[in-house]
Amino acid sequence: MKKLNIIALFFVVFGIQFSFAQVKDENIGSEVVNIVKPYTPTISDAFKVKETPVLEDGEEQKKQPIQYNIFSFPVASTFTPAKGKAAGVDKTEKEKLYNNYATLGFGNYPTINAELFITQNLSRSNYVGGMFRHLSSQGGIDGVVLDDKYANTSLDVTYGVRERNMSWNVDLGVKNQIYNWYGLPTATIFFDDPTIAGIDSKQTYNTIALGGKMSFKDGIFNDASMQFKRFSDGLDSGENRFFVKPNFDFDVMNQKVKADFIVDYVGGTFNRTYTEDSELKYSTIIAGTKPSILYQQDDLSVHLGVGVFYATTKVNGATDGKIFIYPNIKASYKLVGDILIAYAGAEGDLEQNSYADFVDQNPFVSPTLFVSPTDNKFDIYVGMKGKLANSVAFNVRASNKNQADRALFVSNGFDGTGTNTNGYAYGNSFGIVYDDLNTLSIFGELKADFSKNVTFGINGTYNNYSTDTQAEAWNLPQLKIGSTIDFDINEKWYAGANVFFVGERKDLITKQELIFPTPSYVRETVTLDSYFDLNAHVGYKYNARLTAFLKGNNLANQEYNRWSNFPVQGIQVLLGANYKFDF
Repeated sequence: MKKLNIIALFFVVFGIQFSFAQVKDENIGSEVVNIVKPYTPTISDAFKVKETPVLEDGEEQKKQPIQYNIFSFPVASTFTPAKGKAAGVDKTEKEKLYNNYATLGFGNYPTINAELFITQNLSRSNYVGGMFRHLSSQGGIDGVVLDDKYANTSLDVTYGVRERNMSWNVDLGVKNQIYNWYGLPTATIFFDDPTIAGIDSKQTYNTIALGGKMSFKDGIFNDASMQFKRFSDGLDSGENRFFVKPNFDFDVMNQKVKADFIVDYVGGTFNRTYTEDSELKYSTIIAGTKPSILYQQDDLSVHLGVGVFYATTKVNGATDGKIFIYPNIKASYKLVGDILIAYAGAEGDLEQNSYADFVDQNPFVSPTLFVSPTDNKFDIYVGMKGKLANSVAFNVRASNKNQADRALFVSNGFDGTGTNTNGYAYGNSFGIVYDDLNTLSIFGELKADFSKNVTFGINGTYNNYSTDTQAEAWNLPQLKIGSTIDFDINEKWYAGANVFFVGERKDLITKQELIFPTPSYVRETVTLDSYFDLNAHVGYKYNARLTAFLKGNNLANQEYNRWSNFPVQGIQVLLGANYKFDF
């Protein structure tokens, strides 16, 4: 009760005080203020604040030291750490490599494919090796009225020595090829059954070659190669080829100098020309050198050189000699290390042609060819190559190539007079014509290793041709595209495929206008259709030695003509096995 009285008294006193504060004084009076002068501050009125103030405290507070103590006590444990060691790596079993292998396969049309490779070390430095190959087919192409079988058989042996500062080897090779001029133009020329039955379309080529190569690790003499080749056919044509190519490499004032030399001879005889029964003899000797110097500075590499050649050509006793000079310049610059490299160049050379080389390109040529070298005046190109990723590489290039006396394959004509009754004289073979050719090309290539087990590649070339005297660049396609893919499915199975596309080509064929009473023939330009060819293979590794495979060619069954009136076989399937071994 007493406590309540005290609180009541407090509120009464507070209320009285508040009431007096709110009483207004209605008359606050007046006061006069005299301003003598307006205030004008001066610098002396200001004062400077001291940077280090004076402490008013009589005694500074000192920091008290803090001490930390750890109260540790033992803990019972049975854990014993093991000694450290490197982590183990699972090692893949190293695949055993064998020195020898044998392959045998059989397919439709009927086809036989056989290979045997043998190599043996006679000592630490001496070795001997041999290679046998055979591929044959009995033919059977739809719509072909002449025999279309073929066979290729070759045997190569080598003996070599590998020493510390020098290595050399000697090679001997023999080859037999059988082809048929089966491309009879029955669609444009009428042939009766007796005429077809009397055509002997078989042609046989034989080659024997002896050569060797030597190389040195020290000294200015780098390496040299030489070869003698004898090439003949079943119609008594013959050709000899001999070349020697020594190369020198040395340094001059910290610059690498290289000099390549060549002496190349080819000479042969044909029993007749295509239109006349007179012997045709030819020979060409080319001697020359291509010295060059390599300059390198940081990311720039320049190869400067020149080619000088002298050629002597003889045809049926008429001789002609000439000097040829060519550029030999190449340069590259690393724009971004090895990722992006720009390159350019201007090169030229004198190309030796031969009957054997023409047969390698087109086995259906007639043995009546005029053989002469090709003057590759210049090939100017610019390009760029590098990597789009760690596993993807590319290469693009544009070029302008100028050639004089470029050899072009063109179909031989048929006149029906019977002056040439050989098996190639019915419009079913090819001859050679020469012309000055200028080629503008664009080339692109892409290669990728998607993984350790998958590889892929694609390339393409577009060509634009300009001829001098010929109406067309005979049998040269404007567009060529090719692509390949190979992959390992697992440890046992692997597979792959490749496809290529070849664009349209032009050829000059014979067409019969009248049959009766007197046949007449004209030459006509035709366009060969473009084509593509799909090939694939699959294999099974039974063990480290034995592998079975299945190959398929022309799986799209394209009945295209590689050459005019020469259709190819349809779907081709080959089943075989490969066996590896050591002695």
